[in-house]
Amino acid sequence: MFRIAIQMLLADRAKFYGLLFGISFTAFLVSFALSYFAGFMTRGFALISENPTANVWVMDPAVRSTEMTINLSDSTLDRVKSVAGVNYAVPLAIKDAEVRFPNGHFQRFQFIGVDDATLVGVPKFLDNTPVSLLHIPDAVSVDPGGTEGKLLTPRFKKDQWPYDGVHLGVPMRPLQPRDELLVNDHRIVVTGLSKTIPRFPPRPLLYTTLSNLKLIFPGESRIITFILVSVSKDLPPRVLARRIEKETGLRARSSEDFKIDTLRWYLVNSEDVGDMTAMLILAMVVGFGVTGIMLYMFTIENIRQYAVLTALGTSDETLLEMVFVQAAVVALLGAAIGIGACAFTDMAMKLAGIDYPFRLMLWAPIIGVLGVLTVSFTAAILSIRPVLKLDPGIVFSGR
Repeated sequence: MFRIAIQMLLADRAKFYGLLFGISFTAFLVSFALSYFAGFMTRGFALISENPTANVWVMDPAVRSTEMTINLSDSTLDRVKSVAGVNYAVPLAIKDAEVRFPNGHFQRFQFIGVDDATLVGVPKFLDNTPVSLLHIPDAVSVDPGGTEGKLLTPRFKKDQWPYDGVHLGVPMRPLQPRDELLVNDHRIVVTGLSKTIPRFPPRPLLYTTLSNLKLIFPGESRIITFILVSVSKDLPPRVLARRIEKETGLRARSSEDFKIDTLRWYLVNSEDVGDMTAMLILAMVVGFGVTGIMLYMFTIENIRQYAVLTALGTSDETLLEMVFVQAAVVALLGAAIGIGACAFTDMAMKLAGIDYPFRLMLWAPIIGVLGVLTVSFTAAILSIRPVLKLDPGIVFSGR
């Protein structure tokens, strides 16, 4: 009977390919939406990911993410360094500020201040420019942070720092080393360009030393946002984090735990995440709904074949098995094609160098397969009822 079920499935090739396409598209849509969501979420803790040498992050006890922060006093750095098991500890400062371009246009940047001695936290500059140039007074490096078209300066000298007001709408070019910007009435100089992990939400970034950051924003007594700690050999980061919390009263988290904390913070507090979740649910409902309806219609349209089998004495259990075999075969084939198309899309975007928030993780295709199977078997259960209640005489009489 399984062979007959497969033959029934393949009898009308147009219907079969249509059903297979619908299920494949559903599996692709669900896997792609989940991977897109995962890509955005991993960008949420990009600051942690771009500092792989930091095993433990120390912060104010009220901080729960890299997005919503409050600063620490300078004395906390020495307190953290004194904890047994700390290999080294360096400060990291985060500050948002409006930056004015030479033509008068302004853009909000996130400043990231790093330790003067080690420059831990600064991404590599493009064109092999040495990062040590950040030691120059008022020097900064610029990173797009996942934005597009935000790092532009006037092409012609006459439009740079004009005395007759802003020059908006003039020809622009990308920022280059030695270009100047203005922040907090303080002129800063671009010494390098980088392209590190994009942020969520996207924002342009300015990296500089803590000394330069204090010059740009004078008068602020608290400038350190995080303390990055490297753990001594053979000591688990979570153990050191608990030790730092006990001895200093600060909050300390291993890098992996802090990523999870940041992810949870976004899920609870970010409106963008809520919008993406709603779109994801809508995509899944639409995809699964179409799949269920197509499977149901396929079974109903083959009601005459089931009537013949019933008239020949086929039991209800066998008919039930046939419907479920058809649903399983088409669901598994469609899921394999859809997930394969999703993986191919991921590979193609990476080869093309497209900066896209897409991360195909193991749980995305698993959810896609389980979702397609669940919907397919649900549709099979709903469609089997008219098959089991079938009266062959009524079907053949045309009533």
